[in-house]
Amino acid sequence: MVVKKSKKILKKRGHRTAGYGGQKKHRGGGSRGGRGNSGLHKHKFIKMLKNDPDHFGKTGFKRHFVRKMRAINIEELNNIVEKMLEEKKVKGELKINLAEFGYDKLLGKGIPKYKMIVEAKAFSKNVFKKLEEYGCKAVTVE
Repeated sequence: MVVKKSKKILKKRGHRTAGYGGQKKHRGGGSRGGRGNSGLHKHKFIKMLKNDPDHFGKTGFKRHFVRKMRAINIEELNNIVEKMLEEKKVKGELKINLAEFGYDKLLGKGIPKYKMIVEAKAFSKNVFKKLEEYGCKAVTVE
């Protein structure tokens, strides 16, 4: 059978200081080791480690308004063109807008297999020369 045991503080209620010694001793933040988060790096350190381990230390920052450019190499562009030719989506001149495929910039790795006009927001330095060597054009679009 479970014995109901009343809390010590309930027993002490009604007896002036309820077990806290003098009335002045139970007053203010000093009786509880400071108010709020005070002492988390000192006498309440274990409590902090248990309940809020990431309380101290830097957590970095967010770089707002920085948009990453999604880039694609000429090698990968060749693969896209091959798929387009297989599916017969190309009529006449090969004109590719990288924005339609979710890319912003063309990089210079690889050799273009097909003569094409490539439209993009940005190109790397070597791409213009490389495309012209193989009979292609690079057009910058906003």
